Amino acid sequence: MFPESAPETVASFSGLARGTWTWRDPRTGELGFGPLYSGTIFHCVVAGLMIQGGDPQGDGTGGPGWEFPDEIDPAVNFDRPYMVAMTTTAPDTVGSQFFITLRPAPHLNGRHTIIGEVIQGQEVVDAIAKIPTGNKGRPITDVVVQFIQIHGHQT
Repeated sequence: MFPESAPETVASFSGLARGTWTWRDPRTGELGFGPLYSGTIFHCVVAGLMIQGGDPQGDGTGGPGWEFPDEIDPAVNFDRPYMVAMTTTAPDTVGSQFFITLRPAPHLNGRHTIIGEVIQGQEVVDAIAKIPTGNKGRPITDVVVQFIQIHGHQT
């Protein structure tokens, strides 16, 4: 994790992953307790570029029930594969959705908050990226997140 580059975003992601932050279930409106990401799916694969997940609705439209501003650090770039960054629909709409790059992606620099990188399990990312997809890049077979293990940041 890169807490020095994106402290609020790293705290949010870590808290949602560990279940120390509450969130609002977009389907029911009820407060969610426990790890938000556990049980969600990777809902989009952009061939050769990224895999995307973190939506409790599973269709790319959901989030934790709140948004906050981007934390873009010009010193941290998409200069290598396996960078983890937050998906946004517009500036300053960081929620729970994230993506993991499959290759360097300099065209994304300055557009998304980078929160860390995959340091273990790159083969899992690569396997997800190879799953056949259907409409809007959705994997034909659901890829379910069991848990997210975070190194280097405590909430």
